Amino acid sequence: MRHYVQLHLLVLLIATTAILGKLITLPAAGLVMWRTALAAIGAALWVALIRRKSVWPGKRMAATLVGIGLIVGVHWVSFFAAIKLANISICLAGLATVSLFTAFTEPLIEKRRVRPFEVLLGLLVLVGIALVAGFERGRLLGLAVAMLSALLAAIFPVLNRKLVMTGGDPLTMVAWEMVGACTAALALLPLFSDDQPILAWQGLDWLWILLLAWVCTVFAHAFHIHLLRHISAYTMNLALNFEPVYGILAAALLFHEHKQVTPFFYLGMGTILVANLAHVLVMRRVIARA
Repeated sequence: MRHYVQLHLLVLLIATTAILGKLITLPAAGLVMWRTALAAIGAALWVALIRRKSVWPGKRMAATLVGIGLIVGVHWVSFFAAIKLANISICLAGLATVSLFTAFTEPLIEKRRVRPFEVLLGLLVLVGIALVAGFERGRLLGLAVAMLSALLAAIFPVLNRKLVMTGGDPLTMVAWEMVGACTAALALLPLFSDDQPILAWQGLDWLWILLLAWVCTVFAHAFHIHLLRHISAYTMNLALNFEPVYGILAAALLFHEHKQVTPFFYLGMGTILVANLAHVLVMRRVIARA
Protein backbone atom coordinates (compact mmCIF):
# COMPACT_ATOMS: atom_id res chain seq x y z
CA MET A 1 0.00 0.00 0.00
CA ARG A 2 2.89 2.38 0.81
CA HIS A 3 4.16 2.14 -2.77
CA TYR A 4 0.71 2.96 -4.16
CA VAL A 5 0.52 6.10 -1.99
CA GLN A 6 4.01 7.12 -3.16
CA LEU A 7 2.94 6.45 -6.75
CA HIS A 8 -0.02 8.83 -6.53
CA LEU A 9 2.10 11.54 -4.88
CA LEU A 10 4.47 11.12 -7.82
CA VAL A 11 1.54 11.54 -10.23
CA LEU A 12 0.69 14.85 -8.55
CA LEU A 13 4.25 16.03 -9.16
CA ILE A 14 4.30 14.83 -12.76
CA ALA A 15 1.01 16.65 -13.42
CA THR A 16 2.87 19.96 -12.99
CA THR A 17 4.96 19.11 -16.08
CA ALA A 18 2.16 20.14 -18.44
CA ILE A 19 1.65 23.42 -16.57
CA LEU A 20 5.37 24.25 -16.80
CA GLY A 21 5.33 23.31 -20.49
CA LYS A 22 2.55 25.83 -21.01
CA LEU A 23 4.41 28.56 -19.10
CA ILE A 24 7.74 28.10 -20.92
CA THR A 25 7.84 30.09 -24.15
CA LEU A 26 10.40 27.89 -25.96
CA PRO A 27 9.21 25.50 -28.72
CA ALA A 28 8.84 21.81 -27.86
CA ALA A 29 12.25 20.48 -28.99
CA GLY A 30 14.18 23.42 -27.49
CA LEU A 31 12.32 23.00 -24.22
CA VAL A 32 13.15 19.27 -24.06
CA MET A 33 16.77 19.94 -25.03
CA TRP A 34 17.29 22.29 -22.08
CA ARG A 35 15.29 20.07 -19.74
CA THR A 36 17.28 16.96 -20.52
CA ALA A 37 20.70 18.63 -20.70
CA LEU A 38 20.26 20.20 -17.26
CA ALA A 39 18.77 16.97 -15.90
CA ALA A 40 21.72 14.90 -17.16
CA ILE A 41 24.18 17.30 -15.52
CA GLY A 42 22.17 17.41 -12.27
CA ALA A 43 21.82 13.62 -11.98
CA ALA A 44 25.50 13.01 -12.82
CA LEU A 45 26.71 15.58 -10.27
CA TRP A 46 24.46 14.09 -7.58
CA VAL A 47 25.83 10.58 -8.17
CA ALA A 48 29.47 11.73 -8.36
CA LEU A 49 29.60 14.43 -5.67
CA ILE A 50 26.87 13.58 -3.16
CA ARG A 51 26.80 9.79 -3.37
CA ARG A 52 30.50 9.56 -4.35
CA LYS A 53 29.91 6.81 -6.90
CA SER A 54 31.00 6.34 -10.48
CA VAL A 55 28.56 7.58 -13.10
CA TRP A 56 29.98 5.16 -15.67
CA PRO A 57 27.75 2.04 -15.79
CA GLY A 58 29.81 0.20 -18.38
CA LYS A 59 29.86 0.46 -22.16
CA ARG A 60 26.97 -1.92 -22.83
CA MET A 61 24.71 -0.47 -20.13
CA ALA A 62 25.50 3.10 -21.18
CA ALA A 63 24.52 2.32 -24.78
CA THR A 64 21.28 0.67 -23.60
CA LEU A 65 20.36 3.62 -21.40
CA VAL A 66 21.10 6.15 -24.14
CA GLY A 67 18.87 4.09 -26.46
CA ILE A 68 16.02 4.19 -23.94
CA GLY A 69 16.69 7.91 -23.54
CA LEU A 70 16.13 8.43 -27.26
CA ILE A 71 12.62 7.00 -26.81
CA VAL A 72 12.07 9.23 -23.76
CA GLY A 73 13.23 12.26 -25.74
CA VAL A 74 10.82 11.69 -28.62
CA HIS A 75 8.06 11.05 -26.07
CA TRP A 76 8.67 14.39 -24.36
CA VAL A 77 8.99 16.35 -27.61
CA SER A 78 5.67 14.85 -28.75
CA PHE A 79 4.12 15.67 -25.38
CA PHE A 80 5.08 19.35 -25.43
CA ALA A 81 4.35 19.63 -29.16
CA ALA A 82 0.80 18.41 -28.48
CA ILE A 83 0.38 21.16 -25.85
CA LYS A 84 1.61 23.79 -28.33
CA LEU A 85 -0.58 22.37 -31.15
CA ALA A 86 -3.73 22.06 -29.06
CA ASN A 87 -3.86 22.66 -25.32
CA ILE A 88 -3.20 20.94 -21.99
CA SER A 89 -6.60 19.24 -21.86
CA ILE A 90 -6.34 17.67 -25.32
CA CYS A 91 -2.70 16.67 -24.78
CA LEU A 92 -3.42 14.94 -21.46
CA ALA A 93 -6.52 13.25 -22.86
CA GLY A 94 -4.42 11.71 -25.65
CA LEU A 95 -1.66 10.77 -23.23
CA ALA A 96 -4.14 8.82 -21.12
CA THR A 97 -4.24 6.09 -23.76
CA VAL A 98 -0.88 4.96 -22.37
CA SER A 99 -2.46 2.28 -20.16
CA LEU A 100 -4.19 0.78 -23.18
CA PHE A 101 -0.90 0.67 -25.12
CA THR A 102 0.96 -0.74 -22.09
CA ALA A 103 -1.52 -3.63 -21.90
CA PHE A 104 0.13 -4.84 -25.13
CA THR A 105 3.73 -3.54 -24.94
CA GLU A 106 4.52 -4.93 -21.48
CA PRO A 107 3.50 -8.54 -22.35
CA LEU A 108 5.36 -8.26 -25.67
CA ILE A 109 8.62 -7.11 -24.08
CA GLU A 110 8.35 -9.34 -21.00
CA LYS A 111 7.24 -12.28 -23.16
CA ARG A 112 4.02 -13.09 -21.32
CA ARG A 113 0.40 -13.35 -22.38
CA VAL A 114 -1.80 -10.28 -22.74
CA ARG A 115 -4.17 -9.98 -19.78
CA PRO A 116 -7.67 -9.31 -21.11
CA PHE A 117 -8.71 -7.46 -17.95
CA GLU A 118 -5.83 -4.97 -18.44
CA VAL A 119 -7.06 -4.26 -21.98
CA LEU A 120 -10.60 -3.77 -20.66
CA LEU A 121 -9.39 -1.44 -17.91
CA GLY A 122 -7.37 0.51 -20.48
CA LEU A 123 -10.51 0.95 -22.56
CA LEU A 124 -12.44 1.99 -19.43
CA VAL A 125 -9.81 4.66 -18.70
CA LEU A 126 -10.10 5.84 -22.30
CA VAL A 127 -13.84 6.36 -21.76
CA GLY A 128 -13.12 8.23 -18.53
CA ILE A 129 -10.63 10.55 -20.20
CA ALA A 130 -13.05 11.26 -23.03
CA LEU A 131 -15.61 12.33 -20.42
CA VAL A 132 -13.05 14.46 -18.56
CA ALA A 133 -11.67 16.25 -21.61
CA GLY A 134 -14.91 16.60 -23.49
CA PHE A 135 -14.90 17.13 -27.25
CA GLU A 136 -13.22 20.01 -29.05
CA ARG A 137 -13.12 20.29 -32.81
CA GLY A 138 -9.99 21.27 -34.67
CA ARG A 139 -7.64 19.58 -32.19
CA LEU A 140 -7.12 16.26 -33.99
CA LEU A 141 -3.46 16.89 -34.85
CA GLY A 142 -2.63 17.72 -31.23
CA LEU A 143 -4.54 14.63 -30.08
CA ALA A 144 -2.70 12.40 -32.59
CA VAL A 145 0.72 13.72 -31.48
CA ALA A 146 -0.29 13.17 -27.84
CA MET A 147 -1.23 9.56 -28.63
CA LEU A 148 2.20 9.07 -30.24
CA SER A 149 3.66 10.32 -26.96
CA ALA A 150 1.45 7.80 -25.11
CA LEU A 151 2.67 4.93 -27.30
CA LEU A 152 6.29 5.77 -26.51
CA ALA A 153 5.42 6.13 -22.81
CA ALA A 154 4.12 2.57 -22.94
CA ILE A 155 7.55 1.31 -24.02
CA PHE A 156 10.33 2.91 -21.95
CA PRO A 157 8.92 2.14 -18.45
CA VAL A 158 8.82 -1.56 -19.38
CA LEU A 159 12.46 -1.41 -20.52
CA ASN A 160 13.44 0.51 -17.37
CA ARG A 161 11.67 -2.05 -15.18
CA LYS A 162 13.78 -4.84 -16.69
CA LEU A 163 16.99 -2.90 -15.99
CA VAL A 164 16.13 -1.78 -12.46
CA MET A 165 15.05 -5.30 -11.51
CA THR A 166 18.55 -6.50 -12.42
CA GLY A 167 20.23 -3.95 -10.14
CA GLY A 168 20.29 -0.73 -12.16
CA ASP A 169 20.77 2.45 -10.11
CA PRO A 170 17.88 4.89 -10.75
CA LEU A 171 19.93 8.13 -10.67
CA THR A 172 22.69 6.71 -12.87
CA MET A 173 20.00 5.50 -15.27
CA VAL A 174 18.48 9.00 -15.32
CA ALA A 175 21.83 10.64 -16.10
CA TRP A 176 22.48 8.44 -19.15
CA GLU A 177 18.89 8.36 -20.36
CA MET A 178 18.83 12.16 -20.32
CA VAL A 179 21.89 12.13 -22.61
CA GLY A 180 19.88 10.07 -25.09
CA ALA A 181 16.78 12.26 -24.63
CA CYS A 182 18.82 15.40 -25.25
CA THR A 183 20.26 13.83 -28.42
CA ALA A 184 16.72 13.10 -29.65
CA ALA A 185 15.62 16.67 -28.91
CA LEU A 186 18.59 18.09 -30.82
CA ALA A 187 17.81 15.86 -33.79
CA LEU A 188 14.17 17.02 -33.79
CA LEU A 189 15.05 20.69 -33.29
CA PRO A 190 14.77 21.59 -37.02
CA LEU A 191 11.21 20.21 -37.09
CA PHE A 192 9.94 21.80 -33.89
CA SER A 193 11.99 24.96 -33.43
CA ASP A 194 9.67 27.39 -35.27
CA ASP A 195 12.90 29.22 -36.24
CA GLN A 196 13.15 30.37 -32.61
CA PRO A 197 16.70 30.40 -31.15
CA ILE A 198 17.25 27.92 -28.31
CA LEU A 199 18.61 30.77 -26.17
CA ALA A 200 15.50 32.91 -26.66
CA TRP A 201 14.39 32.62 -23.03
CA GLN A 202 11.77 35.09 -21.86
CA GLY A 203 10.65 36.24 -18.44
CA LEU A 204 10.76 33.40 -15.90
CA ASP A 205 11.62 30.70 -18.44
CA TRP A 206 14.89 30.02 -16.58
CA LEU A 207 13.03 29.24 -13.34
CA TRP A 208 10.40 27.02 -14.98
CA ILE A 209 13.09 25.10 -16.90
CA LEU A 210 15.16 24.51 -13.75
CA LEU A 211 12.08 23.21 -11.91
CA LEU A 212 11.23 21.05 -14.91
CA ALA A 213 14.78 19.67 -15.16
CA TRP A 214 15.68 19.03 -11.54
CA VAL A 215 12.37 18.43 -9.77
CA CYS A 216 10.08 17.05 -12.47
CA THR A 217 12.86 15.13 -14.25
CA VAL A 218 15.80 14.15 -12.03
CA PHE A 219 13.77 13.48 -8.91
CA ALA A 220 10.52 12.34 -10.54
CA HIS A 221 12.15 10.14 -13.20
CA ALA A 222 14.52 8.53 -10.66
CA PHE A 223 11.68 7.87 -8.24
CA HIS A 224 9.57 6.53 -11.12
CA ILE A 225 12.34 4.03 -11.92
CA HIS A 226 12.69 3.17 -8.20
CA LEU A 227 8.97 2.35 -7.92
CA LEU A 228 9.24 0.02 -10.91
CA ARG A 229 11.05 -2.38 -8.56
CA HIS A 230 7.78 -2.82 -6.69
CA ILE A 231 5.05 -1.98 -9.22
CA SER A 232 4.49 -3.22 -12.78
CA ALA A 233 4.75 -0.82 -15.72
CA TYR A 234 1.04 -1.33 -16.43
CA THR A 235 0.05 -0.42 -12.85
CA MET A 236 2.35 2.60 -13.04
CA ASN A 237 0.83 3.86 -16.27
CA LEU A 238 -2.72 3.15 -15.13
CA ALA A 239 -2.18 5.34 -12.05
CA LEU A 240 -0.60 8.02 -14.25
CA ASN A 241 -4.02 8.40 -15.85
CA PHE A 242 -4.84 10.62 -12.88
CA GLU A 243 -2.37 13.12 -14.36
CA PRO A 244 -4.96 14.42 -16.85
CA VAL A 245 -7.45 14.95 -14.02
CA TYR A 246 -4.98 17.04 -12.01
CA GLY A 247 -3.58 18.75 -15.09
CA ILE A 248 -6.96 19.68 -16.56
CA LEU A 249 -8.11 21.06 -13.21
CA ALA A 250 -4.93 23.16 -12.94
CA ALA A 251 -5.32 24.36 -16.54
CA ALA A 252 -8.89 25.41 -15.82
CA LEU A 253 -7.80 27.33 -12.70
CA LEU A 254 -4.60 28.92 -14.04
CA PHE A 255 -5.32 29.48 -17.73
CA HIS A 256 -9.11 29.29 -17.94
CA GLU A 257 -8.40 26.83 -20.72
CA HIS A 258 -11.22 24.42 -20.16
CA LYS A 259 -14.68 25.91 -20.57
CA GLN A 260 -15.91 24.71 -17.21
CA VAL A 261 -15.90 21.70 -14.94
CA THR A 262 -19.08 19.88 -15.93
CA PRO A 263 -20.76 16.84 -14.36
CA PHE A 264 -19.06 14.78 -17.09
CA PHE A 265 -15.71 15.68 -15.50
CA TYR A 266 -16.72 14.05 -12.22
CA LEU A 267 -18.17 11.08 -14.06
CA GLY A 268 -14.91 10.64 -15.98
CA MET A 269 -12.81 11.07 -12.85
CA GLY A 270 -14.92 8.42 -11.13
CA THR A 271 -14.42 6.07 -14.08
CA ILE A 272 -10.62 6.45 -13.85
CA LEU A 273 -10.76 5.86 -10.10
CA VAL A 274 -12.84 2.70 -10.55
CA ALA A 275 -10.36 1.38 -13.15
CA ASN A 276 -7.41 1.94 -10.79
CA LEU A 277 -9.12 0.34 -7.79
CA ALA A 278 -10.31 -2.58 -9.90
CA HIS A 279 -6.77 -3.24 -11.10
CA VAL A 280 -5.42 -3.33 -7.53
CA LEU A 281 -8.16 -5.75 -6.43
CA VAL A 282 -7.79 -8.05 -9.44
CA MET A 283 -3.99 -8.15 -9.12
CA ARG A 284 -4.29 -9.09 -5.44
CA ARG A 285 -6.43 -12.08 -6.45
CA VAL A 286 -3.99 -13.02 -9.24
CA ILE A 287 -1.03 -12.90 -6.82
CA ALA A 288 -2.97 -14.84 -4.17
CA ARG A 289 -3.68 -17.62 -6.65
CA ALA A 290 -0.07 -17.77 -7.89
